Amino acid sequence: MDGITVALIETDGEDRLVRGPALTFPYDAGQRGAIGRAMAEARELRTRRDRPGSLAATEHMLTERHAEVVADFMQRHALSHADIDVVGFHGQTVLHLPDKGMTVQLGDGAQLADLSALTVVHDLRARDIEAGGQGAPLVPVYHRALVAGLAQRPVVIVNIGGVANVTYVGRDATLIAFDTGPGNALLDDWMMKRAGVAYDRDGITSGDGKVDEAVLRFCLSHSFFSSAPPKSLDRNAFIWDVVEWMTLEDGAATLAAFTVAAIAKSREYFPEEPQLWIIAGGGRRNRTIMSGLAGLVQNAVVPAEAVGLDGDAVEAEAWGYLAVRAIKGLPITFPGTTGVSQPLTGGVISKPHRSPTKRNES
Repeated sequence: MDGITVALIETDGEDRLVRGPALTFPYDAGQRGAIGRAMAEARELRTRRDRPGSLAATEHMLTERHAEVVADFMQRHALSHADIDVVGFHGQTVLHLPDKGMTVQLGDGAQLADLSALTVVHDLRARDIEAGGQGAPLVPVYHRALVAGLAQRPVVIVNIGGVANVTYVGRDATLIAFDTGPGNALLDDWMMKRAGVAYDRDGITSGDGKVDEAVLRFCLSHSFFSSAPPKSLDRNAFIWDVVEWMTLEDGAATLAAFTVAAIAKSREYFPEEPQLWIIAGGGRRNRTIMSGLAGLVQNAVVPAEAVGLDGDAVEAEAWGYLAVRAIKGLPITFPGTTGVSQPLTGGVISKPHRSPTKRNES
């Protein structure tokens, strides 16, 4: 819920990968509020296409905002429409319940194609869900491409967004991936509720608190952690009310420790101990989370930048990579990443109904 990240890559969807510039456009308070209300209302959805209440208006707002940031990004980097073959569009997840065959991302891909005058690939999770997969995580095949040149094997990439997920790349390039548990969502919600700020900057608040070990054990007793992967989570699968009686700092410390312990437990499902842990997403900036994870796992824990990656842009880059794979009919989900029975492509391709205008080219 932080904002929209736009990233430019050049790729064949396989081995060729040239990473370009990236930029994040934050949501304003009104937009974040609308998304929060949409998430609450989405819990009542019965079909993934329904848009009752505020959902339709929020989807329209998000689609228009994505078109605006694509145009802004292109202008800043002097890109013409001829320079862009395809846009990979994720949208905003407001509900993810794979066990019920439901995943809902707000964002109208066909409308974005028309507004941007660019081909858009969207709705990349749906086909996997329909085939019995978890519909997440989708980024592992891109993670494998990112670490192709690294000497360390096995290597793990951890994305700490609202939910945390891991991608294990084995010595033979085998992929194992799954959601590990809460990422930043619980801590962010706690900080907003108790301090009126969007997140725990640099992990300072969580670093000043004391972890309640009994509460931590209770959190880790959730049935999610005893189930084997593949598995994925909705952002709101866990709630922060287990710490509501604590001080700001102790609650933050306990929630950060929950994120860390859940990530560390992922090792139970890896064939070998990872030689390197690469951390992407906003959680890599939380020093309490980073130091906590380093204390629980063997070998190095480093931010994405330490191996030449952009930890803020990995997810956005991945959606471009997946879009190219979708156009070429290449698989984007695999038995080891979502539990689908066989490698599967996905996505919907929407082409614009109009040519770029002079205003868009400027």
